[in-house]
Amino acid sequence: MAKKIITESSRTLMEYRLLPGYTPTVCNPSNISLRTPLVYSKNNEKKYYLNIPLVSAAMQSVSGDQMGIELAKLGGAAIIFCSQSPDSEAKMVRKIKNHKAGFVKPKKMKADMNVKEMYEIRKDSGHSTFPVVDDNGNFLGLISKWDYDISLHADSLIKDRMIKKENIQVGTNITDLKEANRALLESHKSVLPILDAAGKLLSMVFRKDINDQLDFPLEIHDENKRLISVASINTHDYKERVEALANAEVDVIVIDSSDGHTQYQADVIKWINKNYPTIPVIGGNVITKGGFRFLVEAGAKAIKIGMGGGSICITQEQKGTGRGLATTIIDVVEERDKYFKETGIYIPIVADGGVTSTKDVTIALALGADYVMMGRYFARMEESPTDKIVVNNRVMKPYWGEGSARAQNWKERRYNQGKFVEGVEGFVEYAGHLRDNLEETLAKIKSSMGTCGVMNISEFHQKAELEVVSALSIREGKPHDIYISTEKMDNQDYNSSE
Repeated sequence: MAKKIITESSRTLMEYRLLPGYTPTVCNPSNISLRTPLVYSKNNEKKYYLNIPLVSAAMQSVSGDQMGIELAKLGGAAIIFCSQSPDSEAKMVRKIKNHKAGFVKPKKMKADMNVKEMYEIRKDSGHSTFPVVDDNGNFLGLISKWDYDISLHADSLIKDRMIKKENIQVGTNITDLKEANRALLESHKSVLPILDAAGKLLSMVFRKDINDQLDFPLEIHDENKRLISVASINTHDYKERVEALANAEVDVIVIDSSDGHTQYQADVIKWINKNYPTIPVIGGNVITKGGFRFLVEAGAKAIKIGMGGGSICITQEQKGTGRGLATTIIDVVEERDKYFKETGIYIPIVADGGVTSTKDVTIALALGADYVMMGRYFARMEESPTDKIVVNNRVMKPYWGEGSARAQNWKERRYNQGKFVEGVEGFVEYAGHLRDNLEETLAKIKSSMGTCGVMNISEFHQKAELEVVSALSIREGKPHDIYISTEKMDNQDYNSSE
């Protein structure tokens, strides 16, 4: 007989509904905060918080550097996928870290390089303005996309096209970002090179970064005003991969595994904590109290929970392992709260798999999750790594799981087996730019929290009241007993995430 048999059914997020509470006048969307811890931080550093409770899944069809940049600017984080070479993943991390900052450490050009060579670097880096230095690092000038035309000046030397130092306003030994921004604004220029007293280039400050701070008030960044970057690893080539990610200055590492309650994962966490103690590790996935306690005691600073509930995951069907996400959250949160009482250490919980709608996000947060991970939602966006295609007159984007046949080259490393698949591939309807979709999603989450009379996610955990609903009740909550055109019904099927 099995060691343990639970006869009570596990529950999914769709089986729960929130009960409204008293809503005071102060509890309106403009006052509600969605700030939540990304990982446990002993010193409670600001850079280890999200400003929205959403991260995108570590999947080839979801989280590339474009998603990493845009989601960080909007307050969340993309978990860069590890089903690629360590160098390729590190390159994505660098693009995110170098996208914007207070004091930028730019790629430097030499005066005797030709424009064609610099142009190739520009295409690869995405930057359009470069400082020009000599062999000793002394600042000689600037060259931007406005200073040349590749069709005319490809063979010209940079020194013949650049703006020379004497025509550029610079800052000397400025270490305070506010002072640098003020000097830049006073200069009427788009960039301010920062030099030391001897004339060597230290860094650069860009006007567009000041504008970004106004346009993206929720962006998450490190102490140097660079965007936060999160990347995943597996339990096989982790030593090489972590070294590459650390050199790229990754902020947080996530172990990507369908089953995290293993000695392999504990060994990885302990090795990272020993060799790279300043990089927090998110462990998972687990679905039990024992799995949570195991990874936390190994040193994980946040835990991903969920198994088999994703829209393209077939782990439950293939292996018979898994659990409804709502039951998983309830069970693990109870252990998380117990651990907090014992130690004073609060470990964030990430709900992963089966979060298909904004309603699901809200229910997961109410049950005790600190933030959620989604794949399908983000795969539909312009910023996901896949190309748009037309299927049956609809604009679609390909979407596949890391355990699918399409990811076969990496599946064996991730799942330690290659004899069967644990994911499928398909299409999701293109939804446009992330920022255009996210506004409505966050509005719905805040509206639900306001209905429950809470001002932040921590209060949501403490005050939310939920109940299980029947299948008929779920049906009653949807449009019924009216005629809806076939076209609209089809659109609802594809856009069910909203």
